[in-house]
Amino acid sequence: MAMYSSVVGGITTDPAAMVLPLDDHMVHRGHGVFDTAMIINGHLYELDQHLDRILRSASMSKIPLPFDRETIRRILIQTASVSGCRYGSLRYWLSAGPGDFALSPSQCPKPSLYAIVYQKDFNVDRIGVKVVTSSVPIKPPEFATVKSVNYLPNALSQMEAEAKGAFAGIWVDSDGFIAEGPNMNVAFVVNGGKELVMPRFDNVLSGCTAKRTITLAEQLVRKGMLKSVRVMDMTVEDGKNADEMMLLGSGVLVKPVIQWDEEVIADGKEGHITNALLDLLLEDMSSGPPSVRVLVPY
Repeated sequence: MAMYSSVVGGITTDPAAMVLPLDDHMVHRGHGVFDTAMIINGHLYELDQHLDRILRSASMSKIPLPFDRETIRRILIQTASVSGCRYGSLRYWLSAGPGDFALSPSQCPKPSLYAIVYQKDFNVDRIGVKVVTSSVPIKPPEFATVKSVNYLPNALSQMEAEAKGAFAGIWVDSDGFIAEGPNMNVAFVVNGGKELVMPRFDNVLSGCTAKRTITLAEQLVRKGMLKSVRVMDMTVEDGKNADEMMLLGSGVLVKPVIQWDEEVIADGKEGHITNALLDLLLEDMSSGPPSVRVLVPY
């Protein structure tokens, strides 16, 4: 494990030194954004895609950058290198920075960058799960599209789902269209198992894993397993009547869903398109192109 802090200007492997100042605006006001990249066999998976997203989130949150993009990228790779971790996660934050305990960040002289690497086993689980419709109010688009540290609705949605014996909750927007899960996107196979459909990203967080899955799914189109891949509005009724349902995200990869609320999805079994997409993602994580795999120089 290793942590970088721009406050101290370096990387540490001492857990006792992995601390944040309490007067950091991210700590006491939630004025910060974050993202995560997986470390798979000594490579950072989709580092640049996740880095681009945190920079967009920082801009939308009016958080200036402590360094330019290339410097931030270099620091993240160095932190992964110092950790020695070959399978795990690199999580990083951009914050308005330490200053005082006021609501405004006007007295925060410099924004902060923090990063931590921790080991994690990416066990592949192909067993289908149950989801429920979340009763926790969905974030408005202005906040849902930013990956900020304000995850209270997400945590409450997850807690609600677990209390109901489900794997995750699914948010539905004010127009009745399917949105997303607490930390994952959702996708469906429809039209007799021949079309992969994802809800639009306009009002939800643009998932890097979901977008990569869309690209990988084109291989199934070329093989004739799918006829098309589309991003479109879907109602709850559309989703519950789908041939397959799945969750997509760096934490779940491609997770089959076999029940939503009291409705069983199709025949209640894990779908073959879901499994095929998981296989493609696993292959991409282990041997994909340099655009999605960055070698860590240990």
